Amino acid sequence: MLVADIMSTRVVTVNVSDSLCHALATLQKERIRHLPVLDGDRLAGILTDRDLRDMSPAVLREENIERLSKLRVGEVMKSPPITAHPLDPVEDAARLMYVHRIGCLPVVKEGALVGILTETDILRCLVELMGVSRPSSRLEVVVPDTPGHLASVASVIRDFGVNIISVITPASKKEGFRSLVFRIATIDPRQIKQAVTALGYEVIWPPDKR
Repeated sequence: MLVADIMSTRVVTVNVSDSLCHALATLQKERIRHLPVLDGDRLAGILTDRDLRDMSPAVLREENIERLSKLRVGEVMKSPPITAHPLDPVEDAARLMYVHRIGCLPVVKEGALVGILTETDILRCLVELMGVSRPSSRLEVVVPDTPGHLASVASVIRDFGVNIISVITPASKKEGFRSLVFRIATIDPRQIKQAVTALGYEVIWPPDKR
């Protein structure tokens, strides 16, 4: 899945010369937390609600409003912004957001702002990729970190006529092992668990008792 598949193409922006009052009003009106900042047609920076939080008046005092009216967006924005390209894999974009501890990525193609990718877009993508938006169950199996075990467990699931919606393979807490986390299209995985256990694998989800 690519950034272009999940980004928002409707992007609310402000200009470097806009006042912080205008930027704050835009954030509140649109109920958003991130504003790409343009200088003409060029992406110049990013302004977030966090940037404005300490500068916004706790109460509507005249001196604070006057200060926000005089300050320009270009004085407060973060520049240069960290960006993504529409053809970037979603996981690469998510890594950028994680490493830099940011909540959004303006999406730029050939110098033009074409979209924005936010934490909400990433979370929605994760939910869809994991298949948790449809009736299903979780099956987590601990296997040796050697070839062939994913196919072995998948064949058991296949033999029960159950479809595999998704699978991830995070490292296990046990050295030399991996976890296989399946999302499978059944609401009762107990028989599958028994069959996988019979092969000698440790099934840690679903637990025996909850």
